[in-house]
Amino acid sequence: MSRVVFGVAAAAVIAFVTHRARLLSTSGAVAASIIGSLAVASAWNWGALLVLYFVVAAALSRFGRREKEERTRTVIAKAGPRDAAQVLANGGVFAAAALGNAAFPNPAWAFVAAASLASSEADTSATEIGTLVGGEPRSIISGERLPPGTSGGVTAIGTVASLFGAAFVALAAFALGVVDRASSPWILLACGFFGATLDSILGATIQSRRWCDACHLSTEHRIHRCGRVTRVVAGLSWLDNDGVNLASAAAAGLLAALVAQ
Repeated sequence: MSRVVFGVAAAAVIAFVTHRARLLSTSGAVAASIIGSLAVASAWNWGALLVLYFVVAAALSRFGRREKEERTRTVIAKAGPRDAAQVLANGGVFAAAALGNAAFPNPAWAFVAAASLASSEADTSATEIGTLVGGEPRSIISGERLPPGTSGGVTAIGTVASLFGAAFVALAAFALGVVDRASSPWILLACGFFGATLDSILGATIQSRRWCDACHLSTEHRIHRCGRVTRVVAGLSWLDNDGVNLASAAAAGLLAALVAQ
């Protein structure tokens, strides 16, 4: 019980600090507090892994933020502090695995949790680094050139960054003992990279794509920066980037649990 109480307090403090630093919105800070509390309730090392993941993701997001926002402002719908939907899209699978492990302990939960974070870190690394220094992205499906920030777009530098992001979480999970050290860390790295790649594929195929008739630009904004309501031109109208992130993290986690058996 003392661990749970301390975990809730620590998660609340970290969420407050990140909210003050404008990394998380108010709703995002609340969501992060819940996920952090569940992580520590499962085990101390789960909480430590989550903190390491978040520190790296936050650092990548802050690095060159103004330049990245300028390049993607007409495309990306959610810029600035992450809200609850974004936090849950990246950490929701981890939170569910932590809750499952606390209630029904099983080594498989650890692989679900760690691989989902590896997928999210890989996707974040690819997006943040690729947008800043990767140049003009191309569609992972068609190869056509896309505006920076467009879902489904990839760059060579972003792909390399994705591998490093997945590797960081994989090695951290093994170093902290979150997953069985008798297993290969390559499982988490491969599943994390798979999740990030799947994220790009889903983003290029079934994620909602919108168009601003006033600006003649492809975008993820429901209301474009010009004030015009955009229209769906491809993909599923209800599936946004947050939904794709959640699905990809879940797929990476489930794959890792299956492979590790």
